[in-house]
Amino acid sequence: MSLWSRIANVFRSERVVRDIDEELQSHIDEAIENGRDPAEVRRAFGPLLATRDQSRDIRLVRWLDSLRVDVAFGWRQLIKSKVTSVAAILSLGLAVGACTAAFRLVDSVLLRPLPIDRPERLYSLIKQGVRVNGKPMTGRTYDYPLFRRLRAEANPKAELIAVSCSRNTDLTFGPEQEMEKAYRQYVSGWMFDAFGLRPALGRLLTEDDDRIPQGHPYAVLSHDYWKSRFAADPGVVGQTFRLDKRLYEIVGVVESGFSGSAPGTMTEIFITTMMHPLVERSGPTWFQTLALVEGDAGVEPLLARMQVTFASYLQDRVKGSRGRGLRESQMESLLSQRLILEPASAGASPMQGRYRQALVVLSVLVVLVLMIACANVANLMAARASSRAREMALRVAIGAGRRRLVQLVLLESALITVAAAIIGGVFAWWSAPLIVDMIDLPSGPARLALPFDWRLLGLGLGLTLMVTIVLGLAPAVRASAVRPAWALKGGSDLHTRRPLMGGLIGAQVAFCFVVLFVAGLFVTTFNRLANQPIGFSVERLLVLDTVATEPRTAPYWSQVSEHVRAIAGVETVSLAAWPLMGGTLQAVSVSVDGGPLSEQPTYTLSVAPGWINTMKIPLLGGRDLRADEARPSVALVNEEFAKEYFNGGDPVGKSFEQPVGRGKLGRIEIVGLVGNAKYDNMRQPVNATIYVPFGSIDGAGEPRPQGRASFIVRTSAVESLALAETLRREVPQARSEFYVSNVATQQELNDSQMVRERLLAALALFFAGIALILSAVGVYGVLHYSVVQRQREIGICIALGAQAAQVARRVTRAVFSAVLLGSVVGLAVGVGIERYIEDLLWGVKGTDPSMLAVPTLTILAALLAAVPVVVRAVRVDPAELLRTD
Repeated sequence: MSLWSRIANVFRSERVVRDIDEELQSHIDEAIENGRDPAEVRRAFGPLLATRDQSRDIRLVRWLDSLRVDVAFGWRQLIKSKVTSVAAILSLGLAVGACTAAFRLVDSVLLRPLPIDRPERLYSLIKQGVRVNGKPMTGRTYDYPLFRRLRAEANPKAELIAVSCSRNTDLTFGPEQEMEKAYRQYVSGWMFDAFGLRPALGRLLTEDDDRIPQGHPYAVLSHDYWKSRFAADPGVVGQTFRLDKRLYEIVGVVESGFSGSAPGTMTEIFITTMMHPLVERSGPTWFQTLALVEGDAGVEPLLARMQVTFASYLQDRVKGSRGRGLRESQMESLLSQRLILEPASAGASPMQGRYRQALVVLSVLVVLVLMIACANVANLMAARASSRAREMALRVAIGAGRRRLVQLVLLESALITVAAAIIGGVFAWWSAPLIVDMIDLPSGPARLALPFDWRLLGLGLGLTLMVTIVLGLAPAVRASAVRPAWALKGGSDLHTRRPLMGGLIGAQVAFCFVVLFVAGLFVTTFNRLANQPIGFSVERLLVLDTVATEPRTAPYWSQVSEHVRAIAGVETVSLAAWPLMGGTLQAVSVSVDGGPLSEQPTYTLSVAPGWINTMKIPLLGGRDLRADEARPSVALVNEEFAKEYFNGGDPVGKSFEQPVGRGKLGRIEIVGLVGNAKYDNMRQPVNATIYVPFGSIDGAGEPRPQGRASFIVRTSAVESLALAETLRREVPQARSEFYVSNVATQQELNDSQMVRERLLAALALFFAGIALILSAVGVYGVLHYSVVQRQREIGICIALGAQAAQVARRVTRAVFSAVLLGSVVGLAVGVGIERYIEDLLWGVKGTDPSMLAVPTLTILAALLAAVPVVVRAVRVDPAELLRTD
């Protein structure tokens, strides 16, 4: 009989048995028909059951059949204890799902290789140095003249590729009034060929497209954008769109799977670097540099060659900067920079740096939750195995081997784990996108690839196997070591199991303490960060990022501002070059009383008259800016500026100097003192800040036009976004060359500065809740098992006069000793790991009394879990129990 037939017979064993019975009976009938005595015939065949089993074993695979039988028996055992089984599966499924969801995020941001040819060759070129304040500095952006020199030096050992950040940009495929947004990225024309990418339609960009500045306005679409925006229309090749006042032609679509080299964003339109307006300028840095290193080239020799070129470039910059106000400390800081090559097989993006540590911490918390769930279910499995001692003894007595008993208990654990893995997979599929939504920014949502593929399948299988062994191995070994005679007489090994179960309870509590302690730190960090004074009011405040198709001078912008002010529902409106907390920062060095330029940069922002009133920043002295004033001439300064440069005295009427170009310093009069306000970072203290007029003049005294600005609108309605569409329509009605590119509330901009903190607080709080529930369930399960096993002992104690308090102590003493020990260990570990996560904390210390009190919720949960068990124990009726016994 073939192997496949024997395997198939395992799953149709009833039919096999029926066929064997029929065959045996036919042989018996044939012998009787031939005149043999029926009794003699039956004696000749021997025991029919044994003969049938022997014949059956020949026709199927015995070990596979034993697995099938044990799986069926294990399933019946789970059905028999529905509540316990469901609790175990759900708790374990939640933990496995949390682990899988965390892995999906970590994999998508940090681990998943780019879909390119040999991604292990890809590196990111990084600058490292020391700032003027002595702190380390890391830079990732370069200017194009330096890139050209580095590329020439790297060839042919490596190919350098320039890639800008992927920006959500305004563009139109039709009339200018039909603006839409898409993620645009400037890339080297040879990037696609170097990455080994192929076109899905048309052609891709080439090196010939990237030689002449502004010479080849071609674009390539990503496959996902082609499908979502153009419904996979093959006629898209040759179509044009307008971006930054230039018409681009679509020449092709890149193959599916590639959406840029920066995890966290998905580029939709690729344009050559030569189309960037700063491509010929030395100084402005606007793109990252990737390096494809050939396998036999070696990183260190390549770095040494590029470092020589880089050092020469820095020397040239320092020589060209002398006489332009650049201080010696700044020159030393510039010359301290060194190049390094960082592996970037998973791509390179700001999100990786911003969320790497947070994702690692969350992964550790998730693993702790999984360990709590495993310890919880392991205790339940140990309790169930102990309660089945007589069943195991009977199996041994009738000939079952130790291997078969181990297999039986392990398969039952496997059923629980597989069911939990299925529930966990569904939870991970549902929850991972929600977590991505939590790290979205109003100006640029996080866009991650979260596929269910072999990597996720491998993790699921690995977790399932690991958890099966963790949960089932110890109970299986203990069950297989049962002594039949002792167990069948009613013996119990409860006391030998207590150390294991107590140890698991202590481990659960310790893990839970750590999770709650870390969660308390993250939640407190977010609350204190969100509720700190920021110096201005965000209530009913809208920010309208506005673009002029043709740059206009300040009077034109003021005309639009007056039109918006007349709209019903608008309380006040003003102008700024960009909003506070909007992610844009400009800083300058200043000189007071003819002294040297300041070491620390001073923040600066161009605002229109009335801006401080719209933002509700208090005017503490002097006056506001006037409409007839332009920069550089006058300025408002904040309290921090007065403290830093005038020793806290009144600065109104005094002046300072700042660079105004070509090594010249311009004198600026201080006309007003305003309150401190956060500028661009919720974590940093308020910096010295100057507010200068929105309008500016050039060296010849002519007004400079501006192409972008933000209208700051305070509405009279509580729901300020209700006016968003009206304002978006009214701005171009005031002047047709203006249009609103984006509308956001000031609260959204503030919240965008705390995305990481919000993510950590929300997820840590969720995991802490799960850990607390699992720990309480674990304590309840062990106490419940202990009471059930010791009912006779408890009944005797009550019969002898034991009081309720004595019974409660007797029942809970061992478990709560483990709880207290686990609490001490968990708290010590939590305090010890604070230093590893201090970069993620703000305004909180692990030694704060409130932080030390948070994990004690674990003890409270254990007490609450013990209440129903203690009530059951003190209500044991000795007479009824002993009568039954």
